[in-house]
Amino acid sequence: MTIRALAFAMALAVLAVGPALAAESWKAQRNAWGQPDLSGVWTNATITTLERNPIFGDRKVLTEAEAKQLESGNATRVQRANEATKDGTKVDELPSCGGGQTGPACGYNNFWVDPGTKVVRIGAEARTSIIVEPKNGRLPLNPAAQARIRNAQGNARVGNFDGPERRPLGERCLVGFGSTSGPPMLPVLYNNHYQILQTGREVMIQVEMVHDTRIVRLNDTHKPASVREWMGDSIGRWEGDTLVVETTNFRRDQTFRGATANQKVVERFTRISPQQIHYQFEVVDPAAFDAPVKGEESFNATKDMVYEYACHEGNYALPGILAGAREEEKRGKEMEGNRGEVREEGAE
Repeated sequence: MTIRALAFAMALAVLAVGPALAAESWKAQRNAWGQPDLSGVWTNATITTLERNPIFGDRKVLTEAEAKQLESGNATRVQRANEATKDGTKVDELPSCGGGQTGPACGYNNFWVDPGTKVVRIGAEARTSIIVEPKNGRLPLNPAAQARIRNAQGNARVGNFDGPERRPLGERCLVGFGSTSGPPMLPVLYNNHYQILQTGREVMIQVEMVHDTRIVRLNDTHKPASVREWMGDSIGRWEGDTLVVETTNFRRDQTFRGATANQKVVERFTRISPQQIHYQFEVVDPAAFDAPVKGEESFNATKDMVYEYACHEGNYALPGILAGAREEEKRGKEMEGNRGEVREEGAE
């Protein structure tokens, strides 16, 4: 066996043993402060959904055939969506842009989105969902949380368009939609890039979407509970080769999938190869979930750059939405949707 063939066989062996043993077999380089080096640009883009399709039951790992089938089906949908529109097609006759929207209801056509092309792989394992606990890969929203959400929405058929404060945070360019900024940090329709910089006292995570920036203070204590910040208050510590980040003090209007402002999110970043960070998260909120929610993603190294996300500049969406609502009111028409029913793009 040649040296090159031996090296290739050893690399395959590391992947085959799974993420835990792979992490033990490969050690990340240390930076100037002696920390495992997480710096660089990473992407968590994927076609794997947050919650598991019930057809997979409690199964966490896809077969290779299943993974290829999902990726091939996605490629086919993308190719179909990229086809030129037939001459003479009216706006109201445009094909679906995904999510059930068509024609003028489409926020973007396929050119503008980049959700990823592959399923999540942790080491060699192709995953059925991002959520790994509960075992069924589904959010365990308790009855009290479901009732709270229904009560917040109310029964009125108007109200979503009363003013800018009724619109989603992402639509208002305050933070990224769909928990892309986190925590936990989840993949969305596009701009799934993150740049990590480290110092001896802090770790910075620059989020491409809406250009959010998370600052993780190392070996520090949380701010007073009265201090509520966008993306919460994050403190971190090193446990061996793993960066453990605990976040509390969330704002009520920026929580995870029905959780309350008292949720706690614990994230773990472990670089398991030159090309991948194993990202784990746990969301604890007894007021919303019957059990802790745990998930896993892969943050994959990329040579792409993080570009400026100028959400406000030249963005006529919000004034256009509100102006359209005022025009409908003049005509005596009710706006669709319950009061308070504001859904983020990309939300499950």
